[in-house]
Amino acid sequence: MVMGSLPEQVDLAVVGAGVGGYIAAIRGAELGLSVALVEKEKLGGHCLNYACIPSKTLIHIADIYWKAQNSEKFGISTESIHLDAKRMLEWRNGVSAKLENGVGFLCKANGVDVLKGAATFLNSHSLQLTDGVTLEFKKAIIATGSVPAPLKGFEFSETVIDYKKALQLDHIPKSMAIIGAGYVSVEIGMLYAKMGCAVSIVARSDVLSRFDQEAVALIKNKMDALGIRVYKGVSPKSHAEGRMELSDGTVIESELIVVAIGLLPYTSGLGLENTSVKLNDKGFVIVDERLMTSDPNIYAIGDVIGEPMLAHKAMRQGVVAAESASGANAAFDNIVVPAVIFSDPEVAIAGSMDEKEGITVSKFPLTALGRAIALDATDGFVKIAADSSGTIKGIEIVSEDANALISEAALAIEMGANLVDIANTIHPHPTYGEAVQEAAELALGRPVHIFSGRKPHQPNPV
Repeated sequence: MVMGSLPEQVDLAVVGAGVGGYIAAIRGAELGLSVALVEKEKLGGHCLNYACIPSKTLIHIADIYWKAQNSEKFGISTESIHLDAKRMLEWRNGVSAKLENGVGFLCKANGVDVLKGAATFLNSHSLQLTDGVTLEFKKAIIATGSVPAPLKGFEFSETVIDYKKALQLDHIPKSMAIIGAGYVSVEIGMLYAKMGCAVSIVARSDVLSRFDQEAVALIKNKMDALGIRVYKGVSPKSHAEGRMELSDGTVIESELIVVAIGLLPYTSGLGLENTSVKLNDKGFVIVDERLMTSDPNIYAIGDVIGEPMLAHKAMRQGVVAAESASGANAAFDNIVVPAVIFSDPEVAIAGSMDEKEGITVSKFPLTALGRAIALDATDGFVKIAADSSGTIKGIEIVSEDANALISEAALAIEMGANLVDIANTIHPHPTYGEAVQEAAELALGRPVHIFSGRKPHQPNPV
């Protein structure tokens, strides 16, 4: 599409080219729609350029560095290890650039027109772009994502930064204080601590207070080993010249302060007041199961519609919204959205682990798993929750590579799998995946590698 002074028209306009937005655009094009994808910054949005991919890239580098320094027990001695922060940043930027270029190629290959700039809704059928062009559409998808929430008294500056800036540093700070105790704070804190930074975390209640405390206890043990100091039950009060005072009078000296207290939906400047789109009391766009807003011509996906604010949720919703906008009978009806904390050890959860009437939870410890013992990584476990019929309701994995293992759990729950389905499926040995199978065997009362004392499940007679 070549934009001129006259209004242009497309079947589908997608505002925001993050992981949800570009997937929505490509899916729309696959369905035969003419599609325009509008993005004011970089293709791939926050996930590819500032958050998911950069953080996991840096976590990997930090793990290599830390493990190299702590490998004497394996017979590996290293006399001198040096971390070049500038080269590290070049690698991190190179990864994002490669992925951004890949998204650009896919858009071009699928006939998606990528338009640079911001967009404002003029009404329910047209957008005003920053270059002055009016883009008319039959359907639109809002995929603008979220932005880091600010904290009063801790406005962003050279020494007070958000999580995006924390992942773009060209040096390793001597000290860092992180305000907030969610998974972002833990991931950033642990990666910088492994690189030699003195890290403090300020928690209004406690670290990862909404997660399974048995799993969190293992993370806290590793944080202690890394020298991370957690200030619990306090709030930041003020800061000046590298010193931050807390509500209890404690003073923390820190080169950098990272504000990581959450995310806000990004709707600023969108002109939603010119449409029939409605927001809830927290500012998130309201949608139905088809991801249609209160305006029948406009859909919304991802962080801008609320929790869980996860990239993979936005990706699935991008597909559903594009299909809905094309007239297909599609709905976001997934049973489970898995979540992963890329801490050390990793924690991954799919479904519900609530022990309630008819739901039982069984736990298999990694101390009984050959793979974990071989790698000296036995801090962890697999928990499996099932109802009285044996149908799997939730799985929690705490281990190395939990991020990869949780997909089996999500698939099992989506398919309505039974404990026997997992227990009787051959899992390769020696792998962490065996722990999921072992947890299912334990839930059936027939574990082999630990003793439970339970009466074993009897197989059906021939």
